[in-house]
Amino acid sequence: MPLFDSHSPYRIFGFSALATLAILLAVFFRLGTSALVATLILVVIEITFSFENAIINAKVLATMSRFWQMMFLTIGIVVAIFGMRIVFPIVIVALSTGLSWRSVLDLALNNPDAYAAQLATAHPSIAAFGAAFLLMLALSFFFDTNRSVLWLKKPEAFMQKFSSRWAPATITALIAGGAALAGPHPSKLLAASSVGIAAYMVIHGLAELFGSLQTGKGAHTHKVGLAAFVSFLYLELLDASFSLDGVIGAFAITDTVILIAAGLGAGALWVRSMTVYMVRKGTLKNYKYIEHGAHYTVLVLALIMLLSEQFHIPEAAAGFSGVIIIAWSIIASTASSQKKRKRRS
Repeated sequence: MPLFDSHSPYRIFGFSALATLAILLAVFFRLGTSALVATLILVVIEITFSFENAIINAKVLATMSRFWQMMFLTIGIVVAIFGMRIVFPIVIVALSTGLSWRSVLDLALNNPDAYAAQLATAHPSIAAFGAAFLLMLALSFFFDTNRSVLWLKKPEAFMQKFSSRWAPATITALIAGGAALAGPHPSKLLAASSVGIAAYMVIHGLAELFGSLQTGKGAHTHKVGLAAFVSFLYLELLDASFSLDGVIGAFAITDTVILIAAGLGAGALWVRSMTVYMVRKGTLKNYKYIEHGAHYTVLVLALIMLLSEQFHIPEAAAGFSGVIIIAWSIIASTASSQKKRKRRS
């Protein structure tokens, strides 16, 4: 395979590698060795704990044209790094505390300890929004009756048996509502989880609507235009939901906002590249249960986010459980493929 072929790992991961190297060198020469170590840790954490994000993104990205795939890698990167990991937390803190965005920005740059405290105060609302959105994502997958491949057959067949259009939203509302009422700030949590449910339904609904209109015309194999743009927004909202807890947990590593943006941003580059690599290599087709593993991981992450207000759950719990579940799904996929080959022979 040529070095710069569109399917070549060197081309897919090349920009991420060069950008990460540039970020690390800049951190080292401006802030020293300790800052470099902290940034490296954040990069590894972001990559490890966002693998399921890459898998789910790959499913959506595979339906989009090559132009919009490149938009996801370019404009999407800017949104992911600056929008979701810097601007979005500042907006959340401003809305939760009543402070102006300028005051919050001043805290983030000049008083990171106070900013971290304000972000921790806003954590329940952040977690409720992210958990509701991700719970909708996971349940929509498991209740989908059009899905013919089942991994854990009994529970998945049971959910499909009782599937309905409103089942994911109803169950999510019951679970998120119960968690909110058990917390110290039920009204805030109910409002945040309601926004999470509504955001998923609106964005996902629009993506399906424009996708079906385009498919009906039969003009394109992959989504373009407005259909692709809505899917692009859906991917960015997915990234935001996955990154919410990561931004807050990053303050356990360092209280320097610039380092957090650098480390998580570099990690986000690699997650983007992994997504494109999976699309180009057909990973979801080659490992038929890996998508299931990703959605089980999302389900676990959503439940942990909901429980985090009542119980102290280490940030690493969701990440390591995700690694285990996805590894299990890969092993199960490989075993299934080997059985099929033996039957054919």
